[in-house]
Formats: sequence, C-alpha cells, structure tokens
Amino acid sequence: MEGDGATETLLGKRGSGSGGIRELSFVKEFGQESKSLWALSGPAIFTYIFQYSLGALTQTFAGQIGALELAAVSVENSVIAGLAFGVMLGMGSALETLCGQAFGAGQIRMLGVYMQRSWIILLVTACVLLPIYIFAPPILSFFGESDDISRAAGKFALWMIPQLFAYAVNFPIQKFLQSQRKLMAMAWISLAVLILHIIISWLLMFTLGWGLVGAAVSLNTSWWLIVTLQLVYIFYTKSDGAWSGFSWLAFRDLYGFVKLSLASAVMLCLEFWYLMTLVVIAGRLDNPVIPVDAMSICMNIQGWSAMISIGFNAAISVRVSNELGAGNARAAKFSVVVVSITTITIGIILMAVVLATREDFPWLFTNNAAVAKETTRMAILLALTCLLNGLQPVLSGVAVGAGWQSIVAYINIGCYYIVGIPLGILLGFTFNFGAMGIWGGMMGGICLQTLILILITSTRNWDKEASEAESRVMKWGGATANDG
Repeated sequence: MEGDGATETLLGKRGSGSGGIRELSFVKEFGQESKSLWALSGPAIFTYIFQYSLGALTQTFAGQIGALELAAVSVENSVIAGLAFGVMLGMGSALETLCGQAFGAGQIRMLGVYMQRSWIILLVTACVLLPIYIFAPPILSFFGESDDISRAAGKFALWMIPQLFAYAVNFPIQKFLQSQRKLMAMAWISLAVLILHIIISWLLMFTLGWGLVGAAVSLNTSWWLIVTLQLVYIFYTKSDGAWSGFSWLAFRDLYGFVKLSLASAVMLCLEFWYLMTLVVIAGRLDNPVIPVDAMSICMNIQGWSAMISIGFNAAISVRVSNELGAGNARAAKFSVVVVSITTITIGIILMAVVLATREDFPWLFTNNAAVAKETTRMAILLALTCLLNGLQPVLSGVAVGAGWQSIVAYINIGCYYIVGIPLGILLGFTFNFGAMGIWGGMMGGICLQTLILILITSTRNWDKEASEAESRVMKWGGATANDG
C-alpha cells in the first residue's frame, strides 16, 4: 500500500480510541489529515484532469475547424458519451464502497474478485447502451436539438462506439487501484497517453485533414491505450495480492452486485444527465449553435475545475471507506471536515481565476466572435459554479465511501429534476434569459442539493456507519475470501 509511515502511524492512533485524538491539537491533526488527503487527491486530480482533457482537447481542436464541428463534438461528448460515462462510472462506483471497505477490513483478495464482477456487469451494460449511439440523431431531435447538430453529433457518435467499451473496462480498474491508494500509476499512465493524444490528434485532424474522423480515431485509441497500460501494471505487479488471477468467484452473487451497482449508477447518472439535459434544452433556443457552443465552452472549463474536486471526491471516498471498514468512525468523520475546508478554499481561488480571465479564455476554444462574446457574458455564472464545485462533489464522495447511494439518488431527483431543470426552463424561456437562465436554474438545483448533503453528513451517526461497513464487507464476500 502506498503512503508514508507517519500518516499510517497517526491513523493507527486515531483508531485506538478517543484518547489518541485528544492528545493532538486541532491544527496538528488537521495538518496530518490534510497531508494524507493530498497524498491521495494529488495523483487522483492529475489522473482525472489528464483523462478529462482527452475529450476536452478534442473538443477544442474541433472548434478550430468550425462552429458546427464544435457543436457536434460538444453534444456527443456531453449528451451521448456523457450519458454512457455517467452509467459506467456510476455502476463502477459500487467498487468504491466495496473495495474500499474490504481493503480497510484486510480482505485484500476480494478486490480482484469485485473488479471481475464489475467487468461482467459493465460490459453487458455497454451492449445495452449501444442503441443510444446508433440512433443518436433521432434521439437528439426528439429532445429538441436542431437537425444540423443532431446529424453531425449522431455521425460522430457512431465513430465513438469503441470508447463505450473502453469505459466498461476502465472504471472498474480505476476503482480497484484507487481503493488501494495506487493512484500514481494511473496518473503517469494518463499523462503519457495525453501527450500522445495531442500529437496524434493534431496529425490526424489537421496535418492529414481527417477532421472529425481523425478526432474519433485518436480519442478511441487513447482510451484503449489507458486501459491496456493499466491492465499490464495490474497483471505484472499482482497489486500486492489484490490480483490473484481470474476466479469463478466473479460469477457469484451477480444479482445482488447488480442491485448495488444500479444504486450507485442512479446516484451519479442523475448528476451527469442533469448537465446533459441542460445542453439539450439550450438547443431549443433561437439560433442554437451560438448558445450551445457558449454553454459547451463553459462546461468544458467547469469540467476541468470539477476534476480537482473529483480528485478529492476519490480521496475522501477512499479515506471514509477505509476507515469505516477498519472501524475508525472518528477518523472518517474528521476526514470529512478537513476535505470540506480544503475544497471550499480551492473553489474560491478558481472563481477568482475565471473572473480575471473571462475576456480571454473563450478564444482558446473558438474563433467565432459571437460565441466568444456569449461565453464571456456567462463567465459570472461559470465562476459561481466553480465555487459550488468545491464542495458538492466531495460530499457525494463521502456518500459513496459510506454507502449512502440510495439516499443521495432521491435527493438528486428532487433537487435537479423537480427544482433545477424547471427553474432553468422558466428563466431561459419564460423570462428570456437564454443560456444564462438555463445555467442559473442548474445552479439553483446544485445549491439545494449541496445544502441537503451538508445537513445529512453533519447529522449521521458515524459509529453506526462503521458497524454497517463491517456487515457490508461480510455480506459481499469477505467471509468467503479464502474458499475460492
């Protein structure tokens, strides 16, 4: 397991009882916990930024070809691939709870079994999602996207089918490595692939003139290269005993594993589909190419800033699941306090950066003056969204680490789909605020969800959560770890 001895010693003192906690001043304890979180979140942030940049840079290159090409890649990336990404990441997130808590409880061998079960489920899910890629144009048109954008995005979606299956293999691998704190390996692999992706994309899209076909070839190649290199790393190192080869245990309890995976998928999909729906709604505005492009650029920036919080999301999920699996309720709760303070501070900094560069950053994504002007106009809302992104994803990570997916799914339905989307439609169309109104409605839903998650997190009985984690490890195979 990666990590330094000082951090592990401190965590051991915490787990021994409340007396060890009282011996440390708050400032010293905060510093030690912050060090532990940054050791996890740092590599995770870089990994997610590098992997997110694959699609974001492809979108940027497409914007240099033309406005329609930018809209096609943006809509496919946000709607079609975004839907698949949400489902796959959500289904794979069941491993964050199970692998993290099993690792904390010392049931190392079961991590490899859990990953194999997730592969089976996600590959089947990828086949179920194929019609969305195949029939993308009529689906987008049904939800109000313009015909030109629907046709272009649908054509690009067909070329991106290999990425769908890369998602199915990649996300279980990520959660498997993440739960063991083996994040540096993922970061280095993602960086190497990103560098190759930039070179290949420029060569295919501009030098050879392949346009969007070149974008699809380079993006598919990059995602499958990440999958291949991560598998080589796991098979070669055996992951400190977590990987012991393929096992028939992977086919046990699949029905129960599917139910847990679906709960995780519903929670995260409701968040991803929320953003996807707003892009589709923007397509119903007058002259939709400009507002869709502007909103897509803002979401691109927002996505990069969100990668920082998602890195902390991964870190707090590991910390909470590991500590609850080991029975250290107090340590898990304190980790939540530290990560919340840290990410709010980062959100304030990012908000200031967006406001300071609002006249300049749109030109990195487009050469269209109208699109750049609309993007600059939306920069204030983008800045506020970056501030909200400082805390909301982290609280979702706490929920995954503790196994609260079902509760958060209901919260997401109410905040996003009963409040956020109707508010966005009201502001965007009834009050004629356009893309800014739609984005403002989105923020209203996120604000409400964040407040509810703060209330839930602060009022939970963490000793009870630790007891439930022990029961969960036994239920999902901990007791059978040695009988396969």
